[in-house]
Amino acid sequence: MVSAGIDDPAIEGLPRSGVVYSSTSLEPSNVKRMPLMTQSFVPLLIGLILPVFAPATLPAAEPQKPNVLLILADDLGFSDVGCYGGEIATPHLDKLAANGLRFRQFYNSTRCCPSRASLMTGLYPHQAGVGAMNNQTAAPGYKGFPQPNTVTIAEVLRAAGYHTSMIGKWHLSAGPKTPRPTDRGFDEFYGMIGGFNSCFQEDPFYTRLPAGRPKRKYAKDGFYSSDVFGDYSLDFLAEARKQKKPFFQYLAFNAPHFPLHAKPDDIRKYAETYTKGWDKIRAARLAKQIEIGLFPTGTPLSPLSDYTTRADFLRHGENPAWDTLDTARRADLARRMAVFAAMVTCMDHNIGRVVDDLTKHGELDNTLILFLSDNGACAEWDPFGFDGNSGPNNVLHKGDQLAEMGSAKTYHSYGSGWANAGNTPFRMYKHYCHEGGIRTPFIAHWPKGIAAKGEYRDQPGHLIDVMTTCVELGSAKYPDKVGDVAITPMEGTSLLPAFANKPLDREMLAWEHERNRAIRVGKWKLVAKAGGEWELYDIEADPVEMTNLAAKMPEKVTEWARKWDDWAKRCQVLPYPGGAR
Repeated sequence: MVSAGIDDPAIEGLPRSGVVYSSTSLEPSNVKRMPLMTQSFVPLLIGLILPVFAPATLPAAEPQKPNVLLILADDLGFSDVGCYGGEIATPHLDKLAANGLRFRQFYNSTRCCPSRASLMTGLYPHQAGVGAMNNQTAAPGYKGFPQPNTVTIAEVLRAAGYHTSMIGKWHLSAGPKTPRPTDRGFDEFYGMIGGFNSCFQEDPFYTRLPAGRPKRKYAKDGFYSSDVFGDYSLDFLAEARKQKKPFFQYLAFNAPHFPLHAKPDDIRKYAETYTKGWDKIRAARLAKQIEIGLFPTGTPLSPLSDYTTRADFLRHGENPAWDTLDTARRADLARRMAVFAAMVTCMDHNIGRVVDDLTKHGELDNTLILFLSDNGACAEWDPFGFDGNSGPNNVLHKGDQLAEMGSAKTYHSYGSGWANAGNTPFRMYKHYCHEGGIRTPFIAHWPKGIAAKGEYRDQPGHLIDVMTTCVELGSAKYPDKVGDVAITPMEGTSLLPAFANKPLDREMLAWEHERNRAIRVGKWKLVAKAGGEWELYDIEADPVEMTNLAAKMPEKVTEWARKWDDWAKRCQVLPYPGGAR
């Protein structure tokens, strides 16, 4: 398909970043928060005038700033891609890992909205106002969308001369009057404003911003979101070249989040793969992880039945052993996982399209590509998954219904049994602060800036570090103020030292979501489920969190629980909505 042309945004005069919204009224605020680009206009103008009076001999041109391609998967488990132990075909991600770095201890923020807020702003989610989802409350940490005292990577890099584009899942708006991607620094956007919807139906779920920009046309049966995201990624890269600017592109797939939708040819690739069941898949993944050096020999699997304290997750009991299920249930579950795997493979295919395009235009060497997931694998809502718009009902599919699973007519998740396999070898899932909820695959590929190829990194990293990294490599300025609004300082540390296998300067990392909470200090991690007691683990020796040392080291529990409390107060975790502790 021929790429759609995109008009020059400077000529079009469309509104850009800097629209501010009141957290309470959702109407445009009277706070004067002018766009970062406007603030940088005067020095730019001076820079244009001064050369008229400069000597004839000009200094050498500055080297081209690195491009940044930030790729986010949705509900992808730690072991779901090939280079992290999975059997799912992901050759393009595997190649990026083989020619770059894989981080063994990189963390997200447990769930869709909090992770996206943290990734975009370089802050902990509650500092950005997105401690929960998009539901709005009076509590400062739970406003439902990034607040005026934050800036996004797109805003900071656009002010530094970058073309900025986003494709995919935004999930950072709390209603029609709250900011969209093009209000927060992105020149171009195509994707979904909300959290999940059909992968096969464009209208009314997917939108093009700014309004009026060229939009591709697809045949009635020709729309599939991951493929379309690949199309627009190439369009927006072409526009950056047209403007002769370095680019920052945020490619946020909605795969493999439910509803599990995939193309028939991709599903057929996995028709038999998962009939062996999650017990054997988990064991095979761990064996591969040990073989490729991701974990040491002797690393255990988490308990199969380790699920959750939430009663609404337990209608069918805890995760059963595969051999205890009847034939019909196994067929239903194997099909669900086959569709999930097909979604991951299609996402990988489109990542390959983008990488090929960068290679074709000679841009790959100077492009930092980062790949990660927003949270651990999704257990919603029980071992067998759900059917319907976000559950909770489960349908056992047989016959023709079974063959239809994954099509536009259907709506499924895959449940906690497969999510447990997705997070191999870790405990727990999306929503939770145990490693299965927060540890993500993280691939960094940048031939010009990363000398190592195929190596691992053990420095603990976090979403908050991506902003700091982009500011440093883009020679950008993170502002103290935007207009009259003081901007919350960055929380992260640059990952550039870790790329060179040097330590990162960091005291601690911390998490909270739905009263689940954790803090990591060095090799030690304190973690608790909502309403539960603190557990203490040596994450270096016990990454699967199997040996709780809290009873043996009560003084450490007290010390780090106090440190978590201090962090929670500073970062707006507390007070909780409604003032509850």
